[in-house]
Amino acid sequence: MAIKVLVVDDSLVFRRMLSEFLDEDPDIEVVAMAADPYQARDMIIRFNPDVMTLDIEMPRMNGIDFMKKLIPQHPMKVIMISSMEHKVLDYIEYGAVDYVQKPHDMDSEEMRKWVFSELITKVKTAYNIKYSEEKKQQIAVTPNNINRQYHNKIVAIGASTGGTEAILAVIKNFYPNIPGTVIVQHMPPGFTKMYAERLDKECRVHVKEAEDGDAVETGKVLIAPGDKHMELVRENGRYSVRCYEGEKVSGHCPSVDVLFKSVAQAAASDAVGVILTGMGSDGARGLLAMRKKGAHTIGQDERSCVVYGMPKVAYDIGAVQYQEPLENVASKIYNILNTIP
Repeated sequence: MAIKVLVVDDSLVFRRMLSEFLDEDPDIEVVAMAADPYQARDMIIRFNPDVMTLDIEMPRMNGIDFMKKLIPQHPMKVIMISSMEHKVLDYIEYGAVDYVQKPHDMDSEEMRKWVFSELITKVKTAYNIKYSEEKKQQIAVTPNNINRQYHNKIVAIGASTGGTEAILAVIKNFYPNIPGTVIVQHMPPGFTKMYAERLDKECRVHVKEAEDGDAVETGKVLIAPGDKHMELVRENGRYSVRCYEGEKVSGHCPSVDVLFKSVAQAAASDAVGVILTGMGSDGARGLLAMRKKGAHTIGQDERSCVVYGMPKVAYDIGAVQYQEPLENVASKIYNILNTIP
């Protein structure tokens, strides 16, 4: 049975092109199109779509207000499509499951490439997301000694679909004594800086988008830039990051595998590796490399994942030492750190 999709965008040309290309996939059926949230509301009632693609700026009602009203009354899978990078994270907060950047070139062939390389995969992923019936309770973590120092230790985290909120749930429970932390979250260029700024405002630790040569220090979290790989480097007893442009690895740039493999080499048994929700397998081999070097490794469990892809592959190949629900990950990190010499 085909995935029923509702396309919502105020541009008639964009709606038609998007619908035409989505319909070329045999697993997808565009059941309706809408020019604004009011039309979309009527189409949702009439067609009960499985997935909705939603533009951010539209007439009569903006997308944020629509999301605020829609999700509580009619939970559904929403993929944001927009060139307005600065607003996307608000939509994730209000219930969108994923986002893609609208192509700058509206040429039909470029549109076709964009739909088939990005959007169709995200529509299918969104459709397969299973929501928990009950809200997961986040456990506040208070380390036994928040002043304890963890010398020369590293925390490395990788995530993809669903990761923006999962990472927040983890590092909100970090205290300023947390070892230097490096993170890869699959995001397009431009999004990671805003994401880091948002996390920095909401967390006790300092969070920033990584720049080449940044020091990795206690109480600081570095997010890989959206268009560059990030590696951990150790020189003269100090950690820093190397950020560079490169080909996709495991289907992504930045790649979790690239980060984790560098952590395995630079930090070995002084590291804790964490793989969170995400589609695909990026990070699994890197986490295995970390474990083989003596690092402790954590994988998010299936129940708490938005998409149990990356953690599942990591678990299946033996890369995961501890499997934990999201709400326990931060406390597990601290428990592990307290056991490392």
